[in-house]
Amino acid sequence: MKTGVLFLLFFLSFHSHTYLSSAQNFDFFYFVQQWPGSYCDTQQSCCYPSNGKPPADFGIHGLWPNNNDGSYPSNCDPNTPFNPSKQTGHHLLAPGQQWQNTFWAHEWEKHGTCSESVLDQHDYFLTALNLKKQYNLLEILQNAGIEANDGSYSLSSITEAISGATGYTPGVECNTDESGSDQLYQVYLCVDTSGSSVIECPVLPNSKCSSQIQFPSF
Repeated sequence: MKTGVLFLLFFLSFHSHTYLSSAQNFDFFYFVQQWPGSYCDTQQSCCYPSNGKPPADFGIHGLWPNNNDGSYPSNCDPNTPFNPSKQTGHHLLAPGQQWQNTFWAHEWEKHGTCSESVLDQHDYFLTALNLKKQYNLLEILQNAGIEANDGSYSLSSITEAISGATGYTPGVECNTDESGSDQLYQVYLCVDTSGSSVIECPVLPNSKCSSQIQFPSF
């Protein structure tokens, strides 16, 4: 009987260790910001929250663990569901932070659980918010004369503006509006596994953008 109990404990311990090891096995994060004007075009329309239209600013799509070969882990720990009570004690709900709290559960359970050996649930969201504050994409683009005014800008000018301000080459993702024009949709910055420093991307996301892309108003 004692032998059976010891074997069970060893079995559970081994599999728990293996599970946690796989959950922390990633090489970098993608920090992804999304332009709401382009998002609305992908959906044909937008449903705004009851408190009104959000600010015209890039919003946080996510902080995603990734591997150098382009693969990524997901849904690593079903035993750690999203818990809203862990988001107290900082400014996650402050105006302008722009990470829709209705989306937090999905982001944590699909992506955040794969980095929980480095960032717990509270710090995972706080890290993303701090990165957004540190790398204000709208301000970076505006300082380069690139405005969200439905104008057309070269992809190279957008990439160069962001790389000049951050020191690293971003990934730029486009979507296509109803008229068939490519639009600035999402920007990817790569971040080290601690979530503290932007790095050169080991691999950029696959995205087809034309040489001239629109920056839609919102």
